[in-house]
Amino acid sequence: MVLGYHAIMSFYGFWLPNDPRGSWSTWIRRWELLRFGPATKVDTHRSVARAPCDHRLRRAAKAALKYPPVVLSGKQALAVGLAFQEAIEEGGYRCYACSILPEHVHLVLARHPRKIEGMLMHLRSAVTRKLNADGLNPLLKFETPEGCVPTPWAHGFWKVYLNTPFDMNRAITYAENNPKKEGKPRQTWTMVVPYPYRDVTAGKPRR
Repeated sequence: MVLGYHAIMSFYGFWLPNDPRGSWSTWIRRWELLRFGPATKVDTHRSVARAPCDHRLRRAAKAALKYPPVVLSGKQALAVGLAFQEAIEEGGYRCYACSILPEHVHLVLARHPRKIEGMLMHLRSAVTRKLNADGLNPLLKFETPEGCVPTPWAHGFWKVYLNTPFDMNRAITYAENNPKKEGKPRQTWTMVVPYPYRDVTAGKPRR
């Protein structure tokens, strides 16, 4: 039985569809990227962020993007958090962990009648609206004559289904510790509520 979800959503340019470590994409949208390899969709439910890869090739592929990769400032990250809070309250979601990094975010969400894909699209849309309204979209200078601003989000997202209290606790700990891996302090967001079974050993599978 699904208890919740660990979602990883990347901003534009962070995780490419042909990243050598794997991706959630089945095709390449820009032909300039295709010369760096085909889409590398994987079926694993584990993060592949630490898998070895050719960083030189990855940097070269990013240089071929239509827009520069999005890297949030502190002010932009705060706006993302406020938008998340608004969408979480609006949707009646329960958030157990949230870390907003310059290039991606981690969320641990409780199961909800709405599908996780719908929840994440709701959250992403709220962020895009707020960034645009506040003049903080990192891609604002690429606004078209018609007034369209490119989305700051990458296409797709990574979602992991959490089936036991142990899975939930492991995902919460991973999300909470993510800022530290980038040399940043642990984050505290008002929309995050305590997981009622917060024990790293809860539900741990027996060998």
